[in-house]
Amino acid sequence: MTGRDEEVFTFMEEPSIPANHSAVPAWRILLVDDEPDVHAATQLALKNMEIEGRTLEFFHAYSAQQAIDLLQRHDDFAVALVDVVMGTNDEGLQLVRHIREDLQQHAIRLILRTGQPGYAPEIDTIRQFDINDYKTKSELTQVRLFTSLTMAVRSYAQICQLESSRQGLEQILAATTQLSKPAGLKKFASGIVTQLCALLRVKAECLVCAATQEPGTPSYILAAAGHYDSWIGMSLHDIPDQRVKSHLTQALEHQQHDFNDGISLYFPGRGPQALAAFIDMSAPLQDLERGLLEVFCSNLAVAFENLQLYLDINDLAYRDALVHLPNRNALVSAIDAHPSGKNAVALLDLDNFADINSILDDSYGDAVLQMAAARLRDSFSPETLVTRMGSDLFGLFGPAEQLTPQRIAQVFATPIEVSAGDPLRLSATAGLVLLKDTQPGVAVLKNAGAALKQAKRFQRGKTMIFEATQADAARDRIQMLNRLRASFSEEHLFLHYQPFVSLDNGQVVGAECLLRWKTPDGEFIPPDYFIPLAEQSGLMIPIGEWVFRTALKWRKSLTGKVDPEFRVAVNVSHVQFAEPDFVTRFLAILDDVGIPGSQLEIELTESVAISNIERLSTRLDAFRARGISIAMDDFGTGYSSLSVIQRLQVDRLKIDRSFISGEQSVNDCFGIARTVIALARHLQVATIAEGIETDAQRTALLASGCNEGQGYLFSRPLDADAFEQWLANWQADYQ
Repeated sequence: MTGRDEEVFTFMEEPSIPANHSAVPAWRILLVDDEPDVHAATQLALKNMEIEGRTLEFFHAYSAQQAIDLLQRHDDFAVALVDVVMGTNDEGLQLVRHIREDLQQHAIRLILRTGQPGYAPEIDTIRQFDINDYKTKSELTQVRLFTSLTMAVRSYAQICQLESSRQGLEQILAATTQLSKPAGLKKFASGIVTQLCALLRVKAECLVCAATQEPGTPSYILAAAGHYDSWIGMSLHDIPDQRVKSHLTQALEHQQHDFNDGISLYFPGRGPQALAAFIDMSAPLQDLERGLLEVFCSNLAVAFENLQLYLDINDLAYRDALVHLPNRNALVSAIDAHPSGKNAVALLDLDNFADINSILDDSYGDAVLQMAAARLRDSFSPETLVTRMGSDLFGLFGPAEQLTPQRIAQVFATPIEVSAGDPLRLSATAGLVLLKDTQPGVAVLKNAGAALKQAKRFQRGKTMIFEATQADAARDRIQMLNRLRASFSEEHLFLHYQPFVSLDNGQVVGAECLLRWKTPDGEFIPPDYFIPLAEQSGLMIPIGEWVFRTALKWRKSLTGKVDPEFRVAVNVSHVQFAEPDFVTRFLAILDDVGIPGSQLEIELTESVAISNIERLSTRLDAFRARGISIAMDDFGTGYSSLSVIQRLQVDRLKIDRSFISGEQSVNDCFGIARTVIALARHLQVATIAEGIETDAQRTALLASGCNEGQGYLFSRPLDADAFEQWLANWQADYQ
């Protein structure tokens, strides 16, 4: 029903029809309703009306199927006014679904009308269907109908405008994938041609693009279409059409658009780079067209500047700025291209380059890298690609007959001169892969990296050729490391304790805590295998703190069961000692657990002891200040000097088991063990012998003056509960 004072349609005066009315195509409107009166009333209400300067042309369908037939014959309907309830309660809604999903017509705007609003609730319908409006027929006065139709037509026009520009936009977007190639800028210019022609509705043969080059060089024709096609690549000065030449020249020189006698457009870029376009149009532009064109040019100028920036970034992505060599990305791309004749890849690492940087300065290090890069370039023919992978790592890709260990060794056989009269002798370690089949560049570099790591561990300063076993070993280490991380987080690591026994009276004076790893399937992983992995990966830091806290808590649990001087010995890795806040964190744990420092002993190896004497001495002083004793583990197997032992002021030397129960103990009849004991006595340092397995070994060590012992003669390493039981039994036997 309508309001009291309002008819369903209030007819307006018929607008005058402009003289050029027939030159502008009409908007096609599809009326879908099973009531002929609705068709007649709608057409009458909108008779002679215009939207955006164009008349309306009506097509009639009295069922959904008739509408579908019309839509399949014509794909340029601007709006469809669709009745919801026709043959069925939702025939109109099903038609909407068919238009969008089956016919895939997304531009046409849809206005739903209904005389029975209860069959399709307004909010649910708007939410579920792609429609512009939903009105009851009683709402649609002439003014409201015209307003709703105008909004729909404007939406349709905008969608059509976007669609007409889509092809050019796609071409410009496609150009971004080609920016690293010489044709990249040309494709971009071709995209400008296509998009401008779509925007202005002119033929592509009406347009030419010119581009400036470096300062001092002439502009040239970058892209052209139609009968201008033969001008591509020609200097702007040489093109035969004086009118076109003048337009393009003025646009580039004056850096502005010109809309007189054709259209000249200017697109500024970065620095001196710019584009100009000429469109040969005789008809003048409307104000709206001119405004849209200026906005378009402004947006495209930004795109052009971004394109140039991308080209610069692309160059940086494949070239090293410091040494002016191709970089890792370039090497990977080159290997992926599988060029014939290149069947060897080498990764070459400068030895001790970190020391050069730390001892001197970064600028000197940069100069060394530049000289090394130059030496590498000069050492191989142009067939070999020389790249810088990063820091002091270089990559080589070329024929196998050039990339041999002997040729690589000769690169730095003579010193390089970083500055006048300042020769520097370099050496390098390399991993070499001989390509027997096509492999991805990343995989090849991974194999070369595995060979390089092996060379740095076992053949420093030389070249090691990759073998599959190296990759298998590297893969096994990674898998083992992942398992170790998981086991640590899932608390599958645990500690065992092996007692220290006084050799003269049998008193238990302490115990060494030993880290153990048992996998969920029951496999024991040896410490000498997984601890180096933990050290290399940085996992030793959290594991070491956990070991320290767990061992201290275990010692505290023995309060009242052992002598107050009973000590627990904890091994400390060189990785832990290297941490700046190592002492602070460990002393904080000691305070947190709440035991005196005299009940703790730090064990360090000889390799740790000689790594950095000054820093280590300072940190050990901090431990000693808290009453913590220091022991040197596995003494005699390394190469520490007497001065190191004296400077570190160790409290105890642990004689390695190889001198007690190993082959060396048999061959020299305890000679080395006795020497160590005598040395310790001279230095006034206590001794403890590892690996005691027989009573005869114990007796001989005691006679030599050894203070304490550790080994299977007394006990194997035990978990906390088993240790307490062993301790009770041992104490009962010796009371």
